[in-house]
Parts: sequence; structure tokens; C-alpha cells
Amino acid sequence: MAEHHPPLTPEEAQPLAGRVDDGMYSRDRASQAMGMRIANSEPGRAELRMPVRADMLNGHAICDGGFIFTLADSAFAFACNSYNLTTVASGAAIDFVAPAREGDVLTAVAQERSVSGRTGVYDIEVKNQRGETIAFFRGKSYRIKGHLIDESHAQQ
Repeated sequence: MAEHHPPLTPEEAQPLAGRVDDGMYSRDRASQAMGMRIANSEPGRAELRMPVRADMLNGHAICDGGFIFTLADSAFAFACNSYNLTTVASGAAIDFVAPAREGDVLTAVAQERSVSGRTGVYDIEVKNQRGETIAFFRGKSYRIKGHLIDESHAQQ
């Protein structure tokens, strides 16, 4: 693991990531309101799904890019907080490569690429249910003080 992560074994890190996801998601009203669900997660990686609803369409009858950005940003948040070290975004960029339409189910897969000290870089790919790439997102993270869940028995 990268230097800022607690020295946990894989057997400890995976369940911790799941507990962090549960805790974060229970307080994440934005992701819940948009119909996002955590499909899979592990340390440094997260996969979220979101159906494209009629109220997410713009004037071109395609999914507004802001919703796609938010899905990717949420996957980024779950990936970079999976070690139970409070981490926020310091920047992000997105490239839209295909439209998403009403009825599509989008999946954003976030993957940690680099972590050094308090900063990290994560790549997120958003695809539809047919496996077609909709967008590429790169997020930069910054670790701040604190933990997302109380893990008094976890190493800090």
C-alpha cells in the first residue's frame, strides 16, 4: 500500500473499506437522491451505478453532463476514502466521449493510480450497460485530518 495508508493486511483492509462505504453512503444524500448504488468496492477502488432518469435529461434529450460528473465524483470519493482516512477532492476534470440516454444504467469505476503523502490521483471511467464508454474523469485527492467511521480497534 502507499505510504499514507494504515498498515493493514488485505484481510483487514477489505472489510474496513466496506464499513467505510456503508458509513459514507448512509450520510450521502446527494448520491442517494440520484439513485446511485455501490456495486463493488475495495481499498483504493470503487464501482457505483446510477440509472439515467427522465429528470436527468437536458435540452438535447441526453443525460446532463453534471449528473455524469457527479456519478464519477462519487465513485472517486468512495475510492479515496476507503482507507478510513478523511480525503476530499482538490481538483477534477472530465472528458465526455459519448451521450447517455434515458433508461441507461451508468457504472463509474474509480481506481487509485498514485498516492504520495496527503495527495492522490484517481482515474474513473463511466460506461453504460452495453459497456460503451461515456466519460473519463480524473480526480486529485487531498487527505485531511480525521476518520469517516469510528474504528478504535483499527490501526491509525
